[in-house]
Amino acid sequence: MPGMVLFGRRWAIASDDLVFPGVFELFVRVLWWMGILTLYLVHRGKLDCPGGVLLSSYLIMLIILLAVIIGTVSAIVCVSMKGTICNPGPRKSMSKLLYVRLALFLPEMVWASLGAAWIEDGVQCDRTVGNGIIATVAVSWITVASTAVIIVIVFDPLGGKMAPYPPAGPHHPDSHESSQLLNGLKTAATSVWETRIKFLCCCIGKDDRTRVAFSSTAELFSTYFSDTDLVPSDIAAGLALLHQQQDNIRNNQEPDQVVSHSPESSQEADLDAELENCHHYMQFAAAAYGWPLYIYRNPFTGLCRIGGDCCRSRTTDYDLVGGDQLTCHFGSILQTTGLQYRDFIHVSFHDKVYELPFLVALDHRKESVVVAVRGTMSLQDILTDLSAESEPLDLECEVQDCWAHKGISQAARYVYQRLINDGILSQAFSIAPEYRLVIVGHSLGAGAAALLTIMLRTPYPQVRCYAFSPPRGLLSKSLCEYSKTFIVSLVLGKDVIPRLSVTNLEDLKRRILRVIAHCNKPKYKILLRGCWYELFGGHPEDLPTELDGGDLTQPLLGERSLLAHGSPAYSFSSDSPLESPSKYPPLYPPGRIIHLEEVGTSGRFSCYPAARYSVKWSHESEFSKILIGPKMLTDHMPDILMRALDSVVSDRAACVSCPTQGGSSVDVA
Repeated sequence: MPGMVLFGRRWAIASDDLVFPGVFELFVRVLWWMGILTLYLVHRGKLDCPGGVLLSSYLIMLIILLAVIIGTVSAIVCVSMKGTICNPGPRKSMSKLLYVRLALFLPEMVWASLGAAWIEDGVQCDRTVGNGIIATVAVSWITVASTAVIIVIVFDPLGGKMAPYPPAGPHHPDSHESSQLLNGLKTAATSVWETRIKFLCCCIGKDDRTRVAFSSTAELFSTYFSDTDLVPSDIAAGLALLHQQQDNIRNNQEPDQVVSHSPESSQEADLDAELENCHHYMQFAAAAYGWPLYIYRNPFTGLCRIGGDCCRSRTTDYDLVGGDQLTCHFGSILQTTGLQYRDFIHVSFHDKVYELPFLVALDHRKESVVVAVRGTMSLQDILTDLSAESEPLDLECEVQDCWAHKGISQAARYVYQRLINDGILSQAFSIAPEYRLVIVGHSLGAGAAALLTIMLRTPYPQVRCYAFSPPRGLLSKSLCEYSKTFIVSLVLGKDVIPRLSVTNLEDLKRRILRVIAHCNKPKYKILLRGCWYELFGGHPEDLPTELDGGDLTQPLLGERSLLAHGSPAYSFSSDSPLESPSKYPPLYPPGRIIHLEEVGTSGRFSCYPAARYSVKWSHESEFSKILIGPKMLTDHMPDILMRALDSVVSDRAACVSCPTQGGSSVDVA
């Protein structure tokens, strides 16, 4: 539900968010109360010492005060359990209860201070009583400090501007006052987000590119969240509901309801060859991450294998650029790729906003010059990822409407300039002129590799690209179609990144609003059920998440309550700020897509891929929605992807004669 309004401002917490913290506080308070009561009843005969009357009065008042607090917190928990996310009516007394609860902190602080003063004066009484008083004072101040921390966490810097809302209801969605207020909120929100980002990224410098990235990221966040009135727990509940809804739809779906985009026969014929190429070149994409990924993949032996390289200086005729720990990186690269020291032309771990690390090597097994671009591994890389506006590409080809992700485009341009202007590719092909050029990368590196391949298409017509788990929001539709002849993308399972784009995020937000508005269960039950389902699985609940009938042209009353008044979404307009055709046009993943999908069930806590996969060529439309699940993040990890590729390639090699099942998909055990 919308955030609570207390003291004339909105807070980033709803009235139904107090069940779990209230139960925890009740548990602590009840134990505390029972301990103090037991202490008083057992040792009250020993309070006839000097100052004992004060201590006796202190304990009696503390017992009474704790009882009042326990009663108030119990009432808060009971009220917080009532209603639903979009029906806060049964919780209308919550603000009064919170005022009472906050007022009780004053006597609690006073009593804790008095207890500390009496202990400081050295009251001579039974040692057990003294220790009990000390523990009581300590717990009191810990509780007060914890409450202060929670208040800081739920403080909304824009709360004073967002409460109360303007009188712009359904009859005046486009009023001039509402429009002015919304623009003011967006400006203030952008400033707040920029301040937060600068604070989080305070250690990465303040050059012009970094400042541009700060502004770009802040504008994206403020635009995305400015037209909704959701608190973080609402989003968590919505994601839990969406996961169960998606699983329920999939379980009830008949086989003939699945729309399959069958590839051409030529595509199916080279599936095995491309899988083998992906398996081979994924080693280079992983090597570009350097020693951190290698140690992560080999926690017990990795440091021993590359430790000598970290301590030993090495010389070479080739140019190695960037970083004091380059030798550690280089040792892990040698171990990952299996190449020799002399096979590397250039290794750079220079890392700034819009400037990615990369390596260039001679792959004699495949007779190729390999350029591997590193994926996201630093705050600078995250800022590059989040610079999600679109910018036009100046390409020497006949493709019209050439647009791409701004941050990744600039990162690809940086690598392009290094390869061409510094003569790195010329040096490589002077050594092996008959080799072909192959560009690879994972995640952010996959997006940069795809754009770099498009940029190098004119001087190197035979260039190929293998993009592992690339972001969806990368290329315009025309560039996506153009890239299918020379780029192959590989996606594992429910990986969120190949489904992640500004357009898909906007769609996810709308689905969260819709599923929350249609659910008739209280939030605490949704979260409990969601946690259980994520951890232990089970059958998804058949939750009421859709209305019968046709498409809606107006949001439901419950859904409207989750939108900011005066925002474009409030009137259910399709003209969302995130769907601006000039700034955030729909973008698509690069090239043809190979999808590795798990077949059968696997444990929720499984650290390794399932033993069976379905391998097929997939259409980009199959990645047009973000799927919620416990593996939406782990399926993106490069080590998980490498294990899956190892399993698939080895199984297909051992079962070359296995018949193809299900059209374009092939199941491998």
